[in-house]
Amino acid sequence: MSLHVVVAGSSGFLGTHLTAALQRQGHRVTCLVRRPAEHEGESTWDPYSDVYDREVIESADVVVNLAGAPLVGNVHSKRWAQDVLESRVTTTRLLARAIAESERPAAYLAGNGIAIYGSQGDTVLTETSPSTGDALLTTVTRQWEEATTPAREAGSRVVVLRTSPVMDRRSAPLGPLTLLFKTGLGGKLGNGAQHMPMISLRDWVGAVLHLAADDDAHGPVNLCCVDTPTNAEFTRTLASAVHRPAFARVPAKVLEVAAGPMAPELLGSVNARPQALLDQGFVFRDPDVRAVVQAGLQRLDP
Repeated sequence: MSLHVVVAGSSGFLGTHLTAALQRQGHRVTCLVRRPAEHEGESTWDPYSDVYDREVIESADVVVNLAGAPLVGNVHSKRWAQDVLESRVTTTRLLARAIAESERPAAYLAGNGIAIYGSQGDTVLTETSPSTGDALLTTVTRQWEEATTPAREAGSRVVVLRTSPVMDRRSAPLGPLTLLFKTGLGGKLGNGAQHMPMISLRDWVGAVLHLAADDDAHGPVNLCCVDTPTNAEFTRTLASAVHRPAFARVPAKVLEVAAGPMAPELLGSVNARPQALLDQGFVFRDPDVRAVVQAGLQRLDP
């Protein structure tokens, strides 16, 4: 069945690949853009001024929000932290309200992050696990998810995409890490025992396509590989894949100073499991760290 899918954040790395995959499957895609629309597949919006085309949202079968300020920036800046929060909450809330005001509320696939769980050691974390701690991204993800409330209360099928880092050498984090490891400077972060969720690009896109089409899918969904590795396991795997040693180690104290409020994302342990997708019968092409790294280095598209 062909769907009309509206995508916010379509110009980003994930949005670009998702849009292309949707079009390959024969779906009609409308991209929300912050500039004057240039062709039929675009619609201008300004989420900070509540400006959008109501007819576009009204005609949508599925709305996907991947918009948000980049996480790369001056991590010690309060302005950067505020932009990270506001860009995600504002866009999510506006689209949730737009969907809620529609006569036929579209399904809403709302971007979010795996950081919502906070650091919980070796505990296996599924979609029913609690959110703990007050790290920056954990706090952001809670408010980000809460912003979907208007759509959910209006009867929309809301899916929260709790995305882990997507590993592909054309983008961060794998791109910069590959260059670092090729120089022989790659190594563990802290003691390396922390669990580090991740997913391949083709599994991320495949999962979102699945969630867009499955009328029974709803609620939070972990987008991560089946077997979450530790940082040490990832380090060994990437070093082996690029045929370089990885003897270096970045002490936790150094990371805490250098990364500031983002340090918990590097040192915290999130042993996530994509239980909702597994229960829905989704088959991962890259279920573990070796497969994810290989797919990322080979730039395997969906």
